[in-house]
Amino acid sequence: MSAELQCNHDGGGSSSGPDPQTHPDNFRWLAYYTTPRHEKTVARHFESRSVDCFLPLIRQSRRWKNGVRARVEQPLFPGYVFARLEPKLYFQVLNVPGVLSVVGPARKPSVLEDEEIESLRAGLAERNSRPHPFLDIGQRARITSGAFAGKIGILIRELTSVRVVLTVEAIMKSFSVEVDADELEIVN
Repeated sequence: MSAELQCNHDGGGSSSGPDPQTHPDNFRWLAYYTTPRHEKTVARHFESRSVDCFLPLIRQSRRWKNGVRARVEQPLFPGYVFARLEPKLYFQVLNVPGVLSVVGPARKPSVLEDEEIESLRAGLAERNSRPHPFLDIGQRARITSGAFAGKIGILIRELTSVRVVLTVEAIMKSFSVEVDADELEIVN
């Protein structure tokens, strides 16, 4: 099961994305690298500064040292928070507590397309997602239906399911989604 922390001021629960009137065309999505285990704190700081951000979360079962089990929300991409900003603010948010750097080469942040963030938002609500190691090799497959339709990833098989590993290239992080075999086409 997946969730997300949306840091825009439209009520926080909408997955329709930001209002285009409040975010002109020059606003772009960037990934920011955070202090380990401070992603939610950074997202709250962004929200308090009216920065539109997105922190994809997944629910996982954890077992504490005392044997108690609990369901907790953890970032799908540990160490990263996405923010939608205008170019003049790209580096100003580095002053936010917990933000270490913007992802990308010096003075040229890696921009993520709006469609990539929107498919993440829609797909996390629709699919069972979890983090997966970044992969370069393996059989590539295209998802043919649902929120991730058209996305190409690497096909993996688990005991009872088929999953496709999708990658957010800008941050070199991957996650896998469960799919039915009939929702895939192999890409050569």
